[in-house]
Amino acid sequence: MQALLALIIAGPLIGAAAVFLPAPPGLKGRSPDQAVLRHGVTVTGAILAAAIVLALGFDRDHASRMQATTDISWIKALDVRIHLGVDGISLPLLVLTALLTFLCALYSYFKMPKGPSPKAFVALLLLLESGTLATFAVLDLLLFFLAFEMVLIPMYFLIARWGGSEGVPGGRQAAAWKFILYTLLGSVVMLLGLLLIGLKAGTFDMVALATDNGRGLSTSTQVIAVLAIGVGLAVKTPMWPLHSWLPDAHTAAPTVGSVLLAGVLLKMGTYGFVRIVLPIAPDGMRTFAPYLAALAVVGIVYGSLACLALARQGAGGDLKRLIAYSSVGHMGFVLLGIATMTPTGVNGALFANIAHGLITGLLFFLVGALKDRYGTADLDTLAGATGAALYGRAPRLGGLLAFAAVASLGLPGLAGFWGEMLTMFGAFDPAAGLSRPAFLTFMAIAGLGTLLTAAYLLIVVRRVCMGVQVPRDPGTADPAPGTADLTDTPAAPDTGARGTPAAPGFADVRTYELVAWTPLVALTVLAGLWPAILLGLSDPAVQKLLAGGTS
Repeated sequence: MQALLALIIAGPLIGAAAVFLPAPPGLKGRSPDQAVLRHGVTVTGAILAAAIVLALGFDRDHASRMQATTDISWIKALDVRIHLGVDGISLPLLVLTALLTFLCALYSYFKMPKGPSPKAFVALLLLLESGTLATFAVLDLLLFFLAFEMVLIPMYFLIARWGGSEGVPGGRQAAAWKFILYTLLGSVVMLLGLLLIGLKAGTFDMVALATDNGRGLSTSTQVIAVLAIGVGLAVKTPMWPLHSWLPDAHTAAPTVGSVLLAGVLLKMGTYGFVRIVLPIAPDGMRTFAPYLAALAVVGIVYGSLACLALARQGAGGDLKRLIAYSSVGHMGFVLLGIATMTPTGVNGALFANIAHGLITGLLFFLVGALKDRYGTADLDTLAGATGAALYGRAPRLGGLLAFAAVASLGLPGLAGFWGEMLTMFGAFDPAAGLSRPAFLTFMAIAGLGTLLTAAYLLIVVRRVCMGVQVPRDPGTADPAPGTADLTDTPAAPDTGARGTPAAPGFADVRTYELVAWTPLVALTVLAGLWPAILLGLSDPAVQKLLAGGTS
């Protein structure tokens, strides 16, 4: 198991280097570009298989204990160690990362985004995967920082070189620069906080620091450290008002870039709050918890109102930008759960992390498919008289978009429901020392946010899936009873027996899309109907984390 975890982290790095070597006979394909893309699918598929084997071999009866651990001295002068391991908190995120990266590589094999050499694209995708996997597996503060930063350069180039400029002020280059500048500035401050903790406590080992539970750090040190580390993590989450890089980055990024950015990279910030801030500096976290909760609920309402503004007719809103703003609201629920400092709230935050990765990843895949077919993600164009009307033109695509929307708004029985419910339960009864009236207020505001979320998502489904109502000519007679009124939606093209539109350039769900999206749909339903599959892993680890390393 130790070797397996090391392989999962190092495998994508080796695969990224191997991209530039001649393809072996079995992977040559019909052209060099196809061989490179097939290489990406093979490597990410192998990493996913290894992650599944790791998950199957994980001892669920001891989910609070670090498993598959490696602990090797690296920099003796600073006592920095190559310390790896997974528990019930990090394992689901590790598997989610491997799954989404594989699905993105598979999708790109059939629908490569426009841009430079596929070799560079696949190498950057694998480098991004390695950095993200390492973030969730390392147990040393300085290694965590290095892994945290490792993902910035690949994502920058994916946006700047393979992204699009439609709907992005200043174009994709400006969006990429905004992304990297925000995150780098936040990371500089975070590094100072990590160094402060390590030097004051005499170790950078995250397990030892969590077991000590802040007893070796003064309250003032904890407060300063939480403020510094929290800024860097909040930028990556992203927390309002440090979120402004996200809409442009999502709008400009290629489809697979948006999927990985929303499904994986945003989780790195909230994971840092749970793994580092909560157990290592609990007194400092308790000082800032009310402010974190307040900013979280502002983000929930702000994100929903921004989405409502983009969804209204005539606003010229971009559907990718709308989903990006929805992520600000959804990650607000995650931050609210963390701010409660209770097992219920933190478990809800971790569940919401996974649910958001599955559902929003599916949403970005779907919007990418719409943009490929229409050449735009502009809502007014998609909902216009010549727009999508997906229920009539592409019923499977419309059904999947409606499914993803109702999952995102938190419909009971789907994955989005449990995380939001548990975070609000945590806010109903926060940890000792936190103001219950304040958190009850935050809970009520978050509840309002769920209503606003339902409003904008249902508006999007109505406009894109049903189209617009075409005004009736006053001289036209009412349709005879029992006949369809075709004026309510734009006329749909003739379809074949399988419901595929005959219009050139437009098709319902293609086979490779179905293969890439089905796992996300299935896991969204599975997590919604059987939440214990995730909560059974995370709860023992969270209980131990909040208790200071004792089960």
